[in-house]
Parts: sequence; structure tokens; C-alpha cells
Amino acid sequence: MRAVLEAAPFPMSSCRDFNGLPMPRILILSGEASGDQHGASLAEALKSRDPDIELEGLGGARMEAAGVRLLSGIDKLDIIGVPTLPELRRAYVVFHKLARYIRENTFDAVVLIDNPGLNLRLARVAKRAGQRVIYYIAPQIWAWNEGRIKKIRRYVDRLLVILPFERAYFGKAGVDCRFVGHPIMDELQQDYDVAALRREFGLSEAGSIVGLLPGSRKSEILRLLPVMLDAAKLLLAENSSKGGAARQCVLVHAASVPRDMIDGFIAAAGIAITVIPERPYEAIALCDAVMVASGTATLQTALVGRPMTIVYRTGALTYQIYKRLIKVPWIGLANLVAGRQIAAELIQDNLTPDRLTVEIELLLTPERAQQARDVSAELRKSMGAPGASGRAADEIMNMIREASNNSRTLIA
Repeated sequence: MRAVLEAAPFPMSSCRDFNGLPMPRILILSGEASGDQHGASLAEALKSRDPDIELEGLGGARMEAAGVRLLSGIDKLDIIGVPTLPELRRAYVVFHKLARYIRENTFDAVVLIDNPGLNLRLARVAKRAGQRVIYYIAPQIWAWNEGRIKKIRRYVDRLLVILPFERAYFGKAGVDCRFVGHPIMDELQQDYDVAALRREFGLSEAGSIVGLLPGSRKSEILRLLPVMLDAAKLLLAENSSKGGAARQCVLVHAASVPRDMIDGFIAAAGIAITVIPERPYEAIALCDAVMVASGTATLQTALVGRPMTIVYRTGALTYQIYKRLIKVPWIGLANLVAGRQIAAELIQDNLTPDRLTVEIELLLTPERAQQARDVSAELRKSMGAPGASGRAADEIMNMIREASNNSRTLIA
């Protein structure tokens, strides 16, 4: 194991001077696909405030395109549930490489994005190394593992939260916490031209559209997409037997999932479905009802204003562990933010094609469509104005400036 850790060390980066002062140098550490997107948006906002800022990090293609120099010799982690032995080995290697890099370098800020399994451990390393630690997009400890609040209070200098209820929750626990709004609001349009979208994606002008959002992880695709496709097949067949305008289906493809994986499942199901890559909001807007994997996509669907059924299934062992740890009444983020059940949840053994078909059928009414629009208006008011990434960048830059001013005062 030591040989693995010592191989392919990260390149050292020299801080150039800018007007006689060191350039701000920030390390951004994200985890899965959504973290890469949030990291990219944050990087763009930081660059807009200081084009000469030096950004390094752990992430993916989006962060790299936004100007973050990705640390070499390491890939981002994307582990959910109880990790396998190979995943544990990889996580061990990733952690120790990053820990060494943090100890051997000096940053104006270490910014951690979500991914608490890795990032809370790195927060301790960074804090003990004398680094300034900022956590953007808080770990959801209000759902489970509340004991982590002690680590956050001890090792995080400032927590930047994106859900409205988190400010009071973390503030009550004595954490320096700022609500910056949700990045989702930066991408959300006020309204969508559904007729134009139907034409763009080659969909018929008549007939209802059912959306499939199976998630952004391979494990989610494996467990959820076959059930979704079986339900879609039943929905299409049932509608065909009744006559009238034919139903249509669209599927949102996340870039983190290989397209051939998606196509393979669709081919096996033997149904016509329009795959829409990387445009979740437009795809959701097209739909009259949506089956959606638990996660951020549930909040996206609620904010666009479409009725949905939330689904999830994980490994049997993971489910038994989480079932005993989770202390919130729902797992869907949209339900949690709304503070009530606005969408049915089909979890684990309750998720079957027949049950999912029944739930989606119940959503395809004018009354449920209006309810979804009403919920959308309510949630949009609570989520904060657009500009979350910019406000997060301002918090980070302000902390750096304050520290710099304090240092000058001490020197003087």
C-alpha cells in the first residue's frame, strides 16, 4: 500500500506574485457528479472576481473546463452506500494522497463540497495543518449521523449552506454558518415553452409525456432504470389499449453515466423513448408526470412544477443500516424542503413496476398538475434568489481578504 501512495505524487504549484502580493490560491475538493457541477460554478464565480486566482482541486471535466487545475494521479470518488473492498482501497489511497498534499502546501482556503465521507476527514487534516477550511453544501447530518456536528464545529471555519432550514439548524449548534441560496436557482428558468421543446426533441404535439430520471450514478442506473422502463412499458401499453393520443417517454441522461449503458437497458425493454442528455430542466418541463430517483433531481422537478413519484433502491445491507440511522420522515429532498409529503416515495421492496405504474397514472390529471405548479411557486420563494455560486465566492474571498488584512495589521 505504501508503494501505491508514494507513486504519482501531485505536482507542486508555485504561487506567482500579482502586484507584489501572492495570488490567492484555493483548493477545491468535490466528489460526485453534482459536486463537480457545483465546483465548476463556484470556480467560474471566483475567476470572475479575481481572474488571476489560482484554483486546484479534485473534481471532473466541468471543474477543469472552469479553470481548476485537477490534481494529477487521482480520480474523484463516487461511492454510495456500503463500500466494496476495492472502493475502500481506492478511498484509502485518495485520502492519503490528498492529506499529504494538503500538509505539504499552503492555501488561502481549502473549500470542501458535499461528499462528507471523504471531506470531513480532510477538514480535520486541513485544520490541523493550519489551513482555512470552508465547507460549501453541508453534509446532511440533519437526516442521519448527527454526531458529525462536532467535527464540523471543530474543523470547519465557515459553513456555506444551500437549504433554507439549514441556517437555523447549524447556527443553533454553534457553527459559523451562512445561507447562500441553492445553485439550482441559477439554472432554473421562470417558465418553459413546452410546445417549442416538443418540436426541438421530435416529440408529438399531442399525448402526455412521462419522464424517467434514473440518477447520475451507475449503481442507481443498475437498480432503478430497469424498474422505470418496465413501468413505462406498462404505461404505454395501457394508454394504447384505451385509444386516444399516444403517450411518449423521455429519459434524462447524466454525463457521469455511459450512454451505451442507458441504450442497452432501453434496447432490452423494447420501447421507444427519447433520451435527452444533460438538459434536466427542459426534459422535466416537457413532462406531465415524472418518475425520479431520490436526490437533487426531486427538488429540480418540484421547482419546475411537475408532479412526480420519488423512487430509490440500494443494496440490502446498506438499506438495513440506513433504515436504522435515518431520522427524517422522508428521503426525497423535495419533501424535506417542502416540510411535507408533496410526492409519494417508493423505496426498496415497495418499488415495483406495477406500483410505480399506478402512482404515475394518479399524477396524470389536471388537478395534480395544478398542485405541482402551486408547490413550485411556494418552493421558489423559500429557496433564495439566483446567484448562490456568486454569494459563496464572495464569502470565500471576504474570508481571504479579512485574513490578509489581519496579517498586515499584526506585521505593522
